[in-house]
Amino acid sequence: MRHFGHISPAVRKDLFHQEPAEFTAASPARILAAALGATLYSPATRPHLAADVHKQAGRGVVSMVICLEDSISDADVAGAEQNLVRQFAALDADAGAGRELPLLFIRVRTPEQIPDLLDRLGASARRLAGFVLPKFTEHGGTAFLDALAQAEERSGQHRLYAMPVLETPDLLHLETRVDALAGISRTVNRHRERVLALRLGVTDFCSVYGLRRTPDMTAYDVQIVAGVIADVVNVLSRADGTGFTVTGPVWEYFRHQQRLFKPQLRRSPFLEEGAEELRTALIEHDLDGLLREVELDRANGLLGKTCIHPAHVTPVHALSVVSHEEFSDAQDILRPERGGGGVMRSAYTNKMNEVKPHRAWAERTMLRAEVFGVAKEEVGFVDLLAAGLQT
Repeated sequence: MRHFGHISPAVRKDLFHQEPAEFTAASPARILAAALGATLYSPATRPHLAADVHKQAGRGVVSMVICLEDSISDADVAGAEQNLVRQFAALDADAGAGRELPLLFIRVRTPEQIPDLLDRLGASARRLAGFVLPKFTEHGGTAFLDALAQAEERSGQHRLYAMPVLETPDLLHLETRVDALAGISRTVNRHRERVLALRLGVTDFCSVYGLRRTPDMTAYDVQIVAGVIADVVNVLSRADGTGFTVTGPVWEYFRHQQRLFKPQLRRSPFLEEGAEELRTALIEHDLDGLLREVELDRANGLLGKTCIHPAHVTPVHALSVVSHEEFSDAQDILRPERGGGGVMRSAYTNKMNEVKPHRAWAERTMLRAEVFGVAKEEVGFVDLLAAGLQT
């Protein structure tokens, strides 16, 4: 699979200076973590789940989570598990016939579900990339990760990854946050080879204080949430080789709401013929707030995003493509002859590139360039978004 693989090779050639690389479920973990992109969640109760997976893969989705937790009621769990097993059998048959699947994860409720589901999935578990582990804490997370390791060993499956969700009140409360983060760090580091990425449960964070952000506000406008995000990145996503990929929080809105503030999308990127209609459509579906939040995610050290609606996927991926200017700066900073440090004017002659302080940024940028590609010099977000939507 590859990002923007759903658009034609001819269109990709026109858009990309460096096209997104292909990857598979067997690719190195660092590639998969960066390539998750917009991870689309779907309740396990959906009756046509297998067909939905293929439909979304055809629209550019490369990672999906089938949810047995908060997206379904307690009374529906048993039926959802049965449906999931049936749908995975269908997906396994389709993949055997050559139909490409995205990376598929199951979000469970309890550690005990992991071995039970692997037993029930049988051979179709080979289509599973891993599990999403909710309400992750030091001790509860250990139980989840131990259950996953033991179930994988017993079933003889390929490596199954874990994506813990950080969303418990002890992370939000100031008096317990430091200890909670330190405990989570100890747990995920003991299982480093298995933990693909860490996910943020911002909706649960907000619920602790009875808050809910509006379509006019990003997670970073809710200061108590922004503080948690900053501390999670501080402890768990350092660029010194000890950090993990942390993905961006969910954007809850997908239909027009009454607005209090002006739209956040400037007109200037949409001045080309027909592009104003695209801007209007984004605003009408409250996606201008999503776009701003994705930019703030990356500025704050997050990569990828939890998505609950297919309309969110293409905008997230379009904003994840590395611009030609970013790529040029990263290349200059990482040139072997720059190993001793120093500072130089950027090739675009609009900024300073300082080799040692900017090196970690450049390395992250080159990893993103590998999985999402590099846009041509004259290609912008609007071009990528329009191409991604024309399928």
